[in-house]
Amino acid sequence: QVELVESGGGSVQAGGSLRLSCAASGRTLSSYVMGWFRQAPGKEREFVAAASRSGLTTDYSDSVKGRFTISRDNAKNTVYLQMNSLKPEDTAVYYCAALPSFYVTISRRASEYDYWGQGTQVTVSS
Repeated sequence: QVELVESGGGSVQAGGSLRLSCAASGRTLSSYVMGWFRQAPGKEREFVAAASRSGLTTDYSDSVKGRFTISRDNAKNTVYLQMNSLKPEDTAVYYCAALPSFYVTISRRASEYDYWGQGTQVTVSS
């Protein structure tokens, strides 16, 4: 059992940067694979990035690779998403999620994540 709370969303111009944070409580962050997903109006929820329990293995969707960086500080029970070179198509509600299975190293599947934050809005203007 873990509770996740996102923060750091806001409005920026295209080309700008934001850093999202996801603070966890209830259990230590090291017990979970962590992921970021997003959902834009009228679109399905999509995978953005994920990190293994150690943070040494990461995965990114093609649309954000090279622009976004996922990182985690297990000592602070916090995972981050650094977003650079933002584009208007990045506008969405961003969610962090936790995957508890010991047998999964990393995953893009939303259905495998058991715990979700409330989401934080990111708006990128042209």
